[in-house]
Amino acid sequence: MHVVPPSLERLIQDLNRLPGVGKKTATRLALFIMRRPAAEALNLAKDLSELHSSIRLCSSCFIFSETDPCSICANPKRDSSLISVVEEPADLMAIEKTGAYQGLYHILHGVLSPMDGIGPEELKINELVERIKNRDVKEVLIATSSTVPGEATASFLIRHLEEIAVKVTRLACGIPMGMDIKYADDMTLSRAIADRHEAT
Repeated sequence: MHVVPPSLERLIQDLNRLPGVGKKTATRLALFIMRRPAAEALNLAKDLSELHSSIRLCSSCFIFSETDPCSICANPKRDSSLISVVEEPADLMAIEKTGAYQGLYHILHGVLSPMDGIGPEELKINELVERIKNRDVKEVLIATSSTVPGEATASFLIRHLEEIAVKVTRLACGIPMGMDIKYADDMTLSRAIADRHEAT
């Protein structure tokens, strides 16, 4: 006996395919959508159906955008001599939220992961090199995560960019504010020591 109508079951299965959404969460979301007015569900369906037709990759930084170049790359107030290299669009969004960075970005769309078949050719590394060579870029800030794949990607980029006359920097990593030092993992602690600076 089918308790869940087939159309609702299909929606649950679709939602279950999203990253981080298990069966229970997918069921809860599907039931929430069912309880809302039909107009809201239609708006959601319309937004989803228009997503791929209205959004493309910016040809410069490779962020998802409705315009090319994107609003960041097209902003004359941004420092075009500084490029921050990030793994994913979500990393760009996190940095932008701080309001502390006024340069441009370059999104790799992943990290090096040979076991998953992701090598340099699968990332936007060649495009980064071409961009640095063809524009007046003075500094490349590597802002990959401090995971093993993120560190491997950063090391690869540093070696790769040594041949180009450009300053290469990394995001400072270390002990988060309010964290007891004895709870820091080895990698965080070693990076904090390596990135130490003069006390002021």
